[in-house]
Amino acid sequence: MGGKPVQGRMTADGTDGVVIFLIGMRVNKWRALRSWLPVFRAMPRMIKELAQDPARGLLGIRAVPGLRNFSVLQYWESKEKLLAYASDQNGEHRPAWAAFNRRARAGGGAVGIWHETYVVPAGSYETIYGDMPPHGLGQARGLVPVGRRGERAAQRLGD
Repeated sequence: MGGKPVQGRMTADGTDGVVIFLIGMRVNKWRALRSWLPVFRAMPRMIKELAQDPARGLLGIRAVPGLRNFSVLQYWESKEKLLAYASDQNGEHRPAWAAFNRRARAGGGAVGIWHETYVVPAGSYETIYGDMPPHGLGQARGLVPVGRRGERAAQRLGD
């Protein structure tokens, strides 16, 4: 985790809801390079496309590398924007999804994929970062001093 630590107790800026989208792949057969490498290469293209157009709703990402499993944690403005991107006929996702499905049928389980989507309403999450570089939702939305949103977790959760 790079970046310069922000001194003090901070929290993510904003009180709006957020959508947390986790997506990943698992290499099941290393020798089946033609099955899993295109899947691995598709995500950076999608991230680049989303980064170039903030209006699409992606707030931030964090890659979670692994030996066999690779995943990306994404923060989105809304489920509507996430679903709009997923179904956009002119974006990177649809052709990548179609290509994956073709390879998956032919590859005999050489690569697996997964995703999980969590819609978190306003007031249903809280964050704290102590002497940390911007991280997670704080990196995606920006940081503010904890006192601005409440000194205690219960206050930041709206209790």
